[in-house]
Amino acid sequence: MTHTKARCALYPYRRDEKSFVDVTRYPVSDDKVSWGVEWAGYAPVEFTAPFVLTAPWADPELDSHDFKPAWNSLDGKVNRNGGLKYSVDGGRPLNPSGRTGIKGRGVLGRWGPNHAADPIVTRWKRTSEGTVETSQGKQVLEFVSIERKDGGGWAIPGGMVDPGEKVSVTLKREFMEEAMDSTAADAAENVANAAMIEEFFKGGVEIYSGYVDDPRNTDNAWMETVAVMFHDEVGDKVANFKLKAGDDAKSLKWQEINGQITLYASHKDFIKKVADRLGACW
Repeated sequence: MTHTKARCALYPYRRDEKSFVDVTRYPVSDDKVSWGVEWAGYAPVEFTAPFVLTAPWADPELDSHDFKPAWNSLDGKVNRNGGLKYSVDGGRPLNPSGRTGIKGRGVLGRWGPNHAADPIVTRWKRTSEGTVETSQGKQVLEFVSIERKDGGGWAIPGGMVDPGEKVSVTLKREFMEEAMDSTAADAAENVANAAMIEEFFKGGVEIYSGYVDDPRNTDNAWMETVAVMFHDEVGDKVANFKLKAGDDAKSLKWQEINGQITLYASHKDFIKKVADRLGACW
């Protein structure tokens, strides 16, 4: 994964449902990204969103007397291991991919790695007659995508791994919340949907695990994910899914996969891995 979106000029921050704030990053050129490069004048902006400081799911500030995180390890139920071992400077973990122009946690809850899971649900795109569409001599894929409410555009419907939670559980929970609106559905509908998802998600294939080039990343907090592909070859399983955007999404759709799509964070890289694995058009 590259390290460019994590250095975008403006750090996106949704203050509430109606207003956005952009925090300007300290500019970091390609030759100054690495922590191994001396940069005496580096002056990143300090920013941690106010809601993070009071959120029950977030870490306390590092100077809290009872907060003694165990870096690069499993810290109680909180996984502070990263895909790569990271350094700690002045008590703060350092982004293993380098400088970002912002220090603090931004909108992320954990100091160091913040773990997510991304379920990529795909099917072949079909004509009204039921035949698979082709382009450039290859079959065309579609995946379930959501439009983020934070202005980040289209994305895989993933989310954060709760402390002590298995990734397999996160994948199913997040897909149901983000793409099937389980928080608003009635109990009977959720039971039926959960049964379908449980069966379909048995066939997942991990396509990526590690650091994510995410616009929310800072020098001291960053996203890592496990991306898993769930492909319906015939299309008869996903046809039964009652897809509906959840509270965290503006909208939802089956999106055609090709090289021109624009997606949030490193999601396009994950989607390409899926297309390559299935021999689909890109």
